[in-house]
Amino acid sequence: MADLVWNTAGPVYVRPLVALDVTDATFQSAVYERSFEVPVVVDLWAAWCGPCRQLGPVLERVVAETGGAVELAKVDVDASPQVAMMFKVQSIPAVFAISQGQVVDQFVGALPEAGVREFVAGLAPVQSPADALVAAGGEASLRQALELEPGHLAATLALAELLVEQGDGDEAVALLNKVPETPEVRHLKARARNPELPGDVDARLGELLGQVKADEGARKEFLDLLEVLGPEDPRTTAWRKRLTAALF
Repeated sequence: MADLVWNTAGPVYVRPLVALDVTDATFQSAVYERSFEVPVVVDLWAAWCGPCRQLGPVLERVVAETGGAVELAKVDVDASPQVAMMFKVQSIPAVFAISQGQVVDQFVGALPEAGVREFVAGLAPVQSPADALVAAGGEASLRQALELEPGHLAATLALAELLVEQGDGDEAVALLNKVPETPEVRHLKARARNPELPGDVDARLGELLGQVKADEGARKEFLDLLEVLGPEDPRTTAWRKRLTAALF
């Protein structure tokens, strides 16, 4: 993603990517939707705020140590006032923990590192046997994880990805239908139903566009192709606008 940022943890090594710069425009997808998959710590800060500069590196370091179990989103309140208003922020740094679309914890001010560690530790889920199997990887381990925890999201996504790569799209879709829909689930379903884009995807989209209003199958295929292209492909936005015009 374009707004991911790399952070250094010291003079001799580079820490894993853990912090995402979030704006008013990206908050919905980067924080709210993402929180249904992993807890997200939102750090509201500003460049002129001394305590923010003290707290930021501590948050980044502690969140990085969770190995991806918790993620960090940084919001510059001067650049993204709508997010600050949404949280009713009156002073910064202000830190909120979001899980399943809800604020589950928060604090204001630059906590000492011990306090930050306690805050983040309360969000990191304890690894279950199924989690360990997902970390091990491989089809057999992923299937075993789902036997232990049917509907385990990470296992479902990883196994569906393998099935799509193996050309077993029907099983992948059936598997994905058992978990809540997220952007990643939608993308994998679309790939499962359309493992290869047409040679001339624009021509196919143009052909389908004339059918989308009356034909549900054509509409689903059209949307699937846009999902496979992905939001970063400039054609996706252009064709979505044409779809809206055709439907309404």
